[in-house]
Amino acid sequence: MLSLKQGLSLSRKKALGGWTPTDESSLEAWYQNAVGITLNGSDAQTWADSSTNSYDMIQNTATEQPAYSGGVLTFVSADNNNLQTVNDPAKQISLTGDFTIGAKLQLTTVGGVLLGDNTTSGEFIRFTGETNLRVRIANTSAVNIIKDSGTFLEDAYMVLTRSSDVLTLYWKGVAQADTENKSGTSLIDAIGVQRTDLNGFDGTIKEIQIYSSSSADLTDNINKRLETL
Repeated sequence: MLSLKQGLSLSRKKALGGWTPTDESSLEAWYQNAVGITLNGSDAQTWADSSTNSYDMIQNTATEQPAYSGGVLTFVSADNNNLQTVNDPAKQISLTGDFTIGAKLQLTTVGGVLLGDNTTSGEFIRFTGETNLRVRIANTSAVNIIKDSGTFLEDAYMVLTRSSDVLTLYWKGVAQADTENKSGTSLIDAIGVQRTDLNGFDGTIKEIQIYSSSSADLTDNINKRLETL
């Protein structure tokens, strides 16, 4: 029997009955919309992982906690807003092969990191320009994925996949023409920054999903869910 870990997603037939990320055995972390939030006043102190892996994202410094309202986390780079796995090496997400990352977000300015590693150098997914997504893995040379048209400054959803070392960006469900090759183990322990507290994210995030596999069906299911948020 084929293993879901090898990139086989539960298909769109499952989506008709209500697909969720937890249907996937390759689910590494799920920061679910409006779920798992622990508040400090009106700010998010914790965004708990809805997978079984407990990669909870936490910010114990009150001034660095993103604002939260109605399922939306607002990150301001000037305030160093970010969430992390609190420097616990055992709680670092490691993606050694194929992966899929989905997010519902809205950028207000570019330059910031969506996902990164705040304890290891050279690990980030960063919007470096209005049409440029930069990915750096294993502290090697970064690659740039250029958006087909328009800018990243919009209310949108994205899926980034790596399949046989090929990176593909889907923006609002559409695969972008520019693909790049990047191997190595991708490390993630933070939302909104890279080491050390650099290039903060400016904008809002509603949901993030991370998987250690890739397939057309998985991408389709993620896009269908994120579109509704």
